[in-house]
Amino acid sequence: MLIGGAEDRGDSKPEMDGKNKDFEQFEILKGLLPDGNHRLKTIEIISTASSVPQEMNRTYKAAFRKIGFGNVGFIKIESKMDARSRDCCERIEKAHAVLFTGGDQFTLSAMLGGTPVAEAIRNKYVHDKDFIVAGTSAGAMVIAKVMIAEGGVNEALLKSDLHTSSGLGLLDSCIIDTHFIKRGRFGRLAQSIIMNPEALGIGLGEDTAMIIKNGDVAECCGSGTVVIIDGNTIGLTNITAVDNKSPIFVEDLKVHLMCKSCRFSLSERKMIPVKRLLKKTSN
Repeated sequence: MLIGGAEDRGDSKPEMDGKNKDFEQFEILKGLLPDGNHRLKTIEIISTASSVPQEMNRTYKAAFRKIGFGNVGFIKIESKMDARSRDCCERIEKAHAVLFTGGDQFTLSAMLGGTPVAEAIRNKYVHDKDFIVAGTSAGAMVIAKVMIAEGGVNEALLKSDLHTSSGLGLLDSCIIDTHFIKRGRFGRLAQSIIMNPEALGIGLGEDTAMIIKNGDVAECCGSGTVVIIDGNTIGLTNITAVDNKSPIFVEDLKVHLMCKSCRFSLSERKMIPVKRLLKKTSN
């Protein structure tokens, strides 16, 4: 579950529930335990990316209490040593869902990368079909193999302005960006895909998520927009010839816009028709 940040946690803004009839309180967070037995199943929250982890933990604990999730834990990882802890790994192995909070994606990746905790999450993700790995904001960006670390916010796309690094690699076919609409991040995700055309760019709006099942079929939920950028059809571009301070151009970059209930096949790189979305609706 990739969340664009600012998901509703019981403190929705008027513009979210006043203008968009698709807004549903707690819609995204409820998806962490979609199959009932909320009192018996465990969510573990990792707030390593946050500069205020205790505050972040209190916020999510209050939200999950309102939803009715009764078994929520917080795995404290503040060093590589913590990420090698057998106790932390055992908690991952027993969990039904893990949520990475927002903050600094590079801190999260550097702290967890190559550790037993990261390996425990990966093993659980691969072998347990009911296990959900979720991340919001920076926590979503780190789930990919290639991660935007910083930069890419100038008016022109400058080759030297964008910096990427390694994420946790649970998704090797995508590059993820968050707060996508509100913070005007189209340019930097587009540049990431121009530089890595084999990947799909997933730009997540706030209070919006993509739920990916079996590593392929992605469904949009929440009240905002998801933008998918595909570089497979790129024609002319100067990306290989341009120097670091000159602007980049590109031809035939493909873009898809998705809203709640839209579905997309990552392997086929196209939207999956959903009949009910194509029916005419009244205002």
